[in-house]
Amino acid sequence: MAIVIRVIFAIFDIILIFILALSYDLTRPVNFTDTIFIPKGSSTKIISQLSNQNLNATRFDPRILSFIGTPHHGYLDIGKEPLTKIDFFYKLTVAKPVIINITLIPGETTVIFLKNLASKENLNFVEIEEDFNKTAPFYEGFLVPNTYSFAKGMSGSEIVKNLVHESEKFHQNLAKKYFGKYEKDKWIEILSAASVIQKEAANISEMPIVSSVIQNRLKRNMKLQMDGTLNYGEYSHMKITPERIKNDISKFNTYIYEGLPPTPVCTVSKEAIEAAINPIKSDYLYFMRDKRSGKHVFTKTINEHINQINIQRKIK
Repeated sequence: MAIVIRVIFAIFDIILIFILALSYDLTRPVNFTDTIFIPKGSSTKIISQLSNQNLNATRFDPRILSFIGTPHHGYLDIGKEPLTKIDFFYKLTVAKPVIINITLIPGETTVIFLKNLASKENLNFVEIEEDFNKTAPFYEGFLVPNTYSFAKGMSGSEIVKNLVHESEKFHQNLAKKYFGKYEKDKWIEILSAASVIQKEAANISEMPIVSSVIQNRLKRNMKLQMDGTLNYGEYSHMKITPERIKNDISKFNTYIYEGLPPTPVCTVSKEAIEAAINPIKSDYLYFMRDKRSGKHVFTKTINEHINQINIQRKIK
């Protein structure tokens, strides 16, 4: 009987020592504050990763973490307050992900946007462009200008998937609003006109007027002769010079080829799309930017247009 009692007390001592050691370990401070990256995976994987970042991990930590809750993954904001290990584990289950905002401005080209995205978020441009080509129904003009929010640490493929999903929903809803259904080829043609409007109009109020100039010239089989169509792809921010107009033999050169560009030349706003669908009625065939106001002067005849050119040349 005495032996049994001694065994029971020995077991009790071991359990007590274990509880005290565990309590001591869980109440020790950890050197984690601000933002921390947590990989996607099991609690064991997370603890293993954290042990490489100077967490004094034990074999029991994965079970304790799982018991507390489901850890979030990605970059988490755990605050600046000093934390014990148990507090730290709790933070991993409730901390909010760090949010990044990605803005695509109207008129930007897809390749420039994807390169900027890759650079800003340390992603591989070739890989995210491949993901985009696999999932988007067409390349240029598909992405919708907007500010998108993502959890920091999302993979490039996840970001692209969300961009494509949101853009596709936008195009289908807008097409159904005006035409009752979404037809890809018809919609791309509208976006091509909208992209020229986006590049050429000085502001939103000018868009329906620029749209009318485009339609009037097309009806008369006149070349569009608009500089903005040459700001496609990598040339998004390049100044259009007489040499460029002369030497660029692509189908985007509306000084050489009749009709709209073969595809959109940039991403477009909702306002530009609506202007392409609903141009105002006018007899305008030309427009010239006024150096004083930054807006355009619209004219009906070549003589009026030449007169405006001469006026603008005199303005310093």
